[in-house]
Amino acid sequence: MRALEPLRRALRVVDWFEARGVYVPGEDNHPVSPWRDFGWLIASWLITVGLFVVFFAMAA
Repeated sequence: MRALEPLRRALRVVDWFEARGVYVPGEDNHPVSPWRDFGWLIASWLITVGLFVVFFAMAA
């Protein structure tokens, strides 16, 4: 079960982004908030960059 730990941490980060606010249908006059509107995208980008760095660190 130790192999699932990174996945749990990633999901915890995503949940943290979603907890900061979610889109409410009908609320179209609010300013764009990157944390609220693009939380999944930001979290996946951070995870991808982290994997990229780890891959090249291991290759060196």
